[in-house]
Formats: sequence, C-alpha cells, structure tokens
Amino acid sequence: MKAALRKSASTASFCTARTRSAHLNHAIHRTPLILSTLLGSWLGMQAVHELGHVLGAWITGGRVARVVLHPLTISRTDVVENPHPLFVVWAGPFVGVLLPLLFWGCFAKLKPSIGFLPRFFAGFCLLANGLYIGIGSFDRVGDCGEMLRHGSPVWLLWGFGLLTAPIGMWLWHGQGRHFGWGTPAVEVSRAATLTSVVACLVLLALGYLVSGR
Repeated sequence: MKAALRKSASTASFCTARTRSAHLNHAIHRTPLILSTLLGSWLGMQAVHELGHVLGAWITGGRVARVVLHPLTISRTDVVENPHPLFVVWAGPFVGVLLPLLFWGCFAKLKPSIGFLPRFFAGFCLLANGLYIGIGSFDRVGDCGEMLRHGSPVWLLWGFGLLTAPIGMWLWHGQGRHFGWGTPAVEVSRAATLTSVVACLVLLALGYLVSGR
C-alpha cells in the first residue's frame, strides 16, 4: 500500500514538473513572439506607408529628398518637385493597407503554419492607417492636413477610416490563440517566434539605415 502511494506521489510530482517545464517553455517563446510582433508591426507599418509616398512621387514625376524611418521618430517622406501632391499623399495609406494584405495572401499560401504573423501585420496596418486618416482629419494631422489642403473632402478621409479600421479588427479576431492567449490556445511555434524576431531586427536595422541623415 505504502509502495503504491509512493509510486503515485512520484508520478504526480513528475507530471507536475513536466507541466511546469511546458509552461516555462511556452512563456519563453510567447514573450519574444508578442514583443517582436508588436514592434515589428509598428516599424513595418511605417515603412510600407512611406513606400507608398515614394512610389506615388516616382509615378507622378516628383523627387524624394528624404525618407525617415528611424525607430525613435515618426516616419516621414519629404518630396520636392511634387507635381501631384494629392496623389502622393494618398499613395501612403493606400499602399500601406493594400501591400500588407497582398503579402498576407501570398505568405499564407506558402507558409500556412505561420500565416498568422502576416495576418496580424495586415490587421495592424489597416487599423493604424484607418485611425490615422479618419481621426487625424479632425486636427489635420500629418497627411490629413495635406489631403484636405489639396482638395480631398473630409468625408473621404472618414470613409477610408471607417472602411479599413474595422477590417483590421476583423483580421485580428481569433488570432490571440497563436500567441498563447485565449481559448483554445495552441502551442507557440518556435518557427513563428524566430521569424518574428528576425523580421523585427531587420526592420530596426532598416530604420537606422534610412534615418534621413
């Protein structure tokens, strides 16, 4: 009887140790995944938005004097010789939402196991650009001031925000389980964590390189 009790206690202790080890391993991967995804999404969103301005200037015959992506500043693109400023300013948010959606669609087919990462990024870009243009219209912040100054009606800015921000929220819906949150939570992928951390470091390096100096 005592031997059976000792064996049962030993088994329970072993299972508890394994559970604790699994929880620790889960936390070790979850924390860098969440932090790198959030930071990488912020940096990537700004980079894609500015890319839109650069492409807009290039298409319309403008000349880009400076692009600033430094991680410690708000990104911006300085355009000189800008014959079509309205096109250039709208190109930022449009490319800023369409390119991440395209990236997610392609990546999800090639690497479905970690497709939640570009999906989260696309949702982040749609939400950030939508709120920026929609809410920024009230104080004419940044691009919003340029849009209104060059003839865009304010309802167009509101419409952009009302269209893109809810889609961004929809893209985020149910994705917390891949990051180890909510139910049913899934085991945090080591490949996803590594991919997210590497992408974040690349974006940080890009930001320091394209600092506008």
